[in-house]
Amino acid sequence: MGSSSSYSAIPGDQSELITGCDEDDHGLAKTKGKNWGIFICWLLGNGCLFGFNGMVTIEDYYVYLFPNYHPTRMITLVYQPFVLTTTALFAYHEAKINTRMRNLARYMLFFLSSFGVIVLDVASSGRGGIAPFVGLCLIAAAFGVADGHVQGGMTGDLSLMCPEFIQSFFAGIAASGAITSALRFLTKAIFENSKDGLRKGAMMFSSIACFFELLCVILYAFVFPKLPIMKFYRTKAASEGSLTVTADLAAGGIKSQPENPLDEEDQAFAERLSNR
Repeated sequence: MGSSSSYSAIPGDQSELITGCDEDDHGLAKTKGKNWGIFICWLLGNGCLFGFNGMVTIEDYYVYLFPNYHPTRMITLVYQPFVLTTTALFAYHEAKINTRMRNLARYMLFFLSSFGVIVLDVASSGRGGIAPFVGLCLIAAAFGVADGHVQGGMTGDLSLMCPEFIQSFFAGIAASGAITSALRFLTKAIFENSKDGLRKGAMMFSSIACFFELLCVILYAFVFPKLPIMKFYRTKAASEGSLTVTADLAAGGIKSQPENPLDEEDQAFAERLSNR
């Protein structure tokens, strides 16, 4: 009796040893690359509003170009409906949307919109008129669509990871306004006494915003998914039944497992991951 009980304790000790090793591996994966992840999340949070904040910050230039069209009001009025509509659509279809493609499309759209501000000014030679103003409103609408893509997508994605990621992301969003304001003061001061200084300062600022949005595209597309901590959380989400992280796993160099038929209990668990 005693020998059988002591014998049965041996497998238990081995399983505990194996479990302990697995937990050590998981613990290492959960912390490796964490500091880089926090910093990148801060930059990506900045990128959520950097482009549009830049557009709003140079409104003194647009007031000079379009004094009869109230650009300080119109840019925001055009922007907001597109943000709300896009966010509502993604909130309804969130369980079916590829998260990586959603966020990446947004950062690319923000880059293209920031670049469009420069192209529009160059094409119009810095002159006012109804046509350039309509183009400006279209760019503001594009910013709204991009913002509706990413803020909900990034927030939902990072909320399932370590708390420092989502905290850093929102800290970046909060810092975006202060950074754009400081940069605008700097660019205005540089060209204060030069000919056509208001336009030059605005274009220099727009160029900085455009470059920063391109940096966000590169970070999210090629750097962020390859961090070990990101691979860990994305693999964990996939193992729990998430259908929206397949592209993230592929970007991190992880092949997703082939789908297996789910039994009733697994189907019920997967159903809980959806809002329907």
